[in-house]
Parts: sequence; C-alpha cells; structure tokens
Amino acid sequence: MNSTVRRFWLAGTAGVVVLALLVFALVKLAAPSPGVASAAVDGSPSAAPGGEATPTATASASASASVSPHATPRGTKATVPAGAGLDSPAKKEIAMKLVSSAENSSLNWRAQYKYIEDIGDGRGYTGGIIGFCSGTHDMLELVELYTKRKPGNVLAKYLPALRAVDGSDSHAGLDPGYPADWAAAAKDSAFQQAQNDERDRGYFIPAVRQGKADGLRALGQFIYYDAIVMHGPGSDPVSFGGIRAAALRKAKTPAQGGDEYAYLMAFLDARKAAMLTEEAHENTDRVDTEQRVFLKARNFTLATPLRWSVYGDSYVIN
Repeated sequence: MNSTVRRFWLAGTAGVVVLALLVFALVKLAAPSPGVASAAVDGSPSAAPGGEATPTATASASASASVSPHATPRGTKATVPAGAGLDSPAKKEIAMKLVSSAENSSLNWRAQYKYIEDIGDGRGYTGGIIGFCSGTHDMLELVELYTKRKPGNVLAKYLPALRAVDGSDSHAGLDPGYPADWAAAAKDSAFQQAQNDERDRGYFIPAVRQGKADGLRALGQFIYYDAIVMHGPGSDPVSFGGIRAAALRKAKTPAQGGDEYAYLMAFLDARKAAMLTEEAHENTDRVDTEQRVFLKARNFTLATPLRWSVYGDSYVIN
C-alpha cells in the first residue's frame, strides 16, 4: 500500500471511530438515569427544575399507584384504610341507628332529640339522642353548652337545679316544667347541634380513639361506643374503663398481638357481667342479639346488610 492510499485509509478509520464515539455519547444522554427510574417505580414523581413533576415521571407514578392503591411502603406500619373506621360518615350513621334501636326502639335517631323520661335507673331524667342523664353530669354539661351558645334559651333557667341534682336521681327544681321545655328546646337547631357535639366529645370520639389504639376495626369501635353510652367513661368495674380492664385480663387486644374475635368476645362477656349487676340493665339483648350476632358473623367492618333484634323488635340496615 503506497503512502497516499495509507493516509486516506487512516483518515477514514479515524472518522469511523469518531462517529462511533458520538453515537455512543448520544445514546447515553438519551437514556433515563437510574435515579429517575427508581423514583418512577417507587411512585414518587421526579422533580423538574422549579419543583414541578415531569410528565413522564408523573405518569409512571400514576401507573404505579393504580396497580396497588393500598400498598404499604417498605419500612412503615400498615394502617386501616381511610374511611374504614367508625368515624367515616356512613359507619357513624350506622352506629347512631344501632344505638337508637336499643335506646329508643327506633332507627330514626334524629327523632330522639326531644326524648326525655325517668326510666327508674337511679340516674334521674334521661333525654336526647344518647340518653344524657340529669344524675350523671352529662345532661348538665349539655345544657351549659347550649346556654353558652344561646343565652336565655328555654332550658337555661334550670341550670341551678341541674347542678343541685347532679349525682342523684332527684327531680328537685326540675318538675313539673322540665320535660315540656326540653321537648320545646329540641326543635331548636342550636340544641340539636349541642347534643351532637356533646355526644361526640364525651362518647363517640373517645370510643373510636381507644378502639383504633387497640387495633379494632369498625365493629370493635362500635362495641366500645355502645358501652360508653350505657356505662359511662369511668374506671370503676361497671364503667367502660373497668369493663375493658376485665376483658384485658382474659384476652389481648389486636394491638398487643391478640386475636380480634377472642378479645371482643371477652369484652362482651365483661360488659354483660357489668350489666347484670344493675336491675335497669339486666336485659342484655343489645349485647347478645345485636353485637354478638355481628361478631359471630365476623363482620368486623360492619358491612351491610345488618340484621339484629333488641327487646323483641327486629331491625335491618341495608
């Protein structure tokens, strides 16, 4: 090969090598970096300059989420999906109907704002949507809240008497006009809202909070709520705290590694025992023919339809 040909051959070879290097560099620049690919797989959109997610990464994240919407990230503890507890609107409505069936023999719990009578249980007057009692302080707190929000209401004049009879079954200073004035106040939306708020503050929210802390689903949270409504939130043997303590001596909560079914059975056994110590509560239908029915069916989420009976009356929630 002469020198002229050799020069042309070397130049051509060098050009091919340079061209190959350029192609390789372009391919590397076009390929996604490992960090971006990892973000898309993890469901975290990659950020473009300025903090906005790039369309490609956002689409990848959306696709990942659609495959497993309830996936738990590695290294975190699984939690109950949002809305699955008793505090979701649909489940809370069910809870109100269940309590009303036992307290008022009706699923129409909103018709009970006006309810008031002395049922002879040693707690004085019982009234409203969950049975606020003149002898157990919660009726006093309710009327105080109502009066704070609406001074001069029809029940405000009974506050001195409610304070005086608190802790007893006395009607002193309440009769004869209190029941009629209670019914009149029940037409006032401010009084209705006060009942709702006191129910939630004193009973519903604490029950749901404790139920969730114990690892219980909607049924267990309701079982707690119904117990607090009837027995109160105290710690003596026939109050909610004492009943729960008795159950814990027999079984562990799910949060402690125990079985949900076994623990709730233990709780209902303890509650029934507490009910049987009081003549006014010796009928245990709300435990035996309502809550145990749901539990034996392992309906831990209170899924509808629900069928039960209380005090000889049958009910259905579809």
